[in-house]
Amino acid sequence: MAALMLAGLPSISMAEDAVKLTPEQATNLGVRVVHPVASPTDKTLPYPAQIVIPTPQLWVVSSPVAGMVTSLSVARGDRVSAGQALVVMESPSFVAQQRDYLQAVAQEAQAIREFNRNTRLMESNAVAQRILEASQTEARQASIVVAERRQMLRLSGFSDESIAKLTNEAAINATLSVAAPRAATVVDILVSPGQRVEQIAPLVKLAQLSPLWVEIAVPASNIRAIRAGAKVEVEGYATPGQVVLVSETVDAATQTILVRAEVSNNGELRPGQTAQARIGFASSAESAWELPYSALIRRGEQASVFVAAPGGFRLVPVTLLEEDQDHVVVSGPITDKDQVAVGGISALRGILLKLGAG
Repeated sequence: MAALMLAGLPSISMAEDAVKLTPEQATNLGVRVVHPVASPTDKTLPYPAQIVIPTPQLWVVSSPVAGMVTSLSVARGDRVSAGQALVVMESPSFVAQQRDYLQAVAQEAQAIREFNRNTRLMESNAVAQRILEASQTEARQASIVVAERRQMLRLSGFSDESIAKLTNEAAINATLSVAAPRAATVVDILVSPGQRVEQIAPLVKLAQLSPLWVEIAVPASNIRAIRAGAKVEVEGYATPGQVVLVSETVDAATQTILVRAEVSNNGELRPGQTAQARIGFASSAESAWELPYSALIRRGEQASVFVAAPGGFRLVPVTLLEEDQDHVVVSGPITDKDQVAVGGISALRGILLKLGAG
């Protein structure tokens, strides 16, 4: 603890938010001072965090038709590629879709033949114009039905190659493979073999695991120095992340605020994992100073400290960056040469209040 160095200071009139004291008076009031210590880091103390999957990277593969699950082609944790089979099903409605498609194809072919026949007859005036127009309309309607049935098969997981094979061979298949829409990791299996499911029933949950979110619980009293874009470091993980969200609400039970960071994942981070995370302060250009907790003075939202000045002490506004039960980290117009009061604070505040009242 540094000694109070007020001896020899001139006795002058003090400005607002200043206290005029002689060294003897300060000693009698129990005023003690320390020099601010440069904070060893530009980051907060570690906060509890959880690794989660970003919601835009999480999706459910649903059953395209009603049917029965016959087998599972993947397991939880597997990495899958786009188009890889996930679930094999048997479905009467899938059989009906193929039948309806083949019937539509046959009707389209018949309508086109009828239209072409009437076109030739029209050239020799052997058929009325209205008959030609009616056959043309029927051919167009038949083509629309085929397009609709083809799209239904695509939605059920049929590839264009499979549709072409069905068209040429008319071989109806009762088995349907539900495939992954993109490369991902299987995070959950929602059905079992033998289970009957309805159309759009969830089958498999997939996710892309890079980047991931780090959701950090920050005490509401420490949130002022944290801003979107701040650097985040997860302990034990080399790649830093960046704050993408500082929540505008406070958890009523824990009095913490959600800070979300996005971190690239090389496979070392796993969703559901708990961790400790440090967040960069709002401005790395400012120096951060560590002081005993007793030095901090709060007046509403403003934090201040008493700094020794000629003839007494002046109240200096600071920005609170971090606090725990024993220490605070602040930034502001102070240096390691200054003497900051850590004892006798109540007496200094009392004098200041009386000066303000006067």
